[in-house]
Amino acid sequence: MQQILIALPDELASSLKEKWGNLERKLIEIIAIEAYREGSISSGKFRELLGFSTPLEADKFLKDKGVDLDYDEEDFIADRQTHEQLEKEGKLNRL
Repeated sequence: MQQILIALPDELASSLKEKWGNLERKLIEIIAIEAYREGSISSGKFRELLGFSTPLEADKFLKDKGVDLDYDEEDFIADRQTHEQLEKEGKLNRL
């Protein structure tokens, strides 16, 4: 893993640490969010970097941060096919 050293004035570091807690974690989140937003990493890589167990956890995190999810027509079609298959197999519970 590559390490990057960032020098912050003590006052700024203290202020940010009070607000954000773990600065290293917060910076990884910021970088991962921006990389996902610009398409440099996939949702799977985003999930892996931040340690989310499920896609739903990662999606909620992104939504809470105001980031649009990368969900296109292909994704919709695949989800629809999965839904239809689960319905045929009787594995889909109706509300």
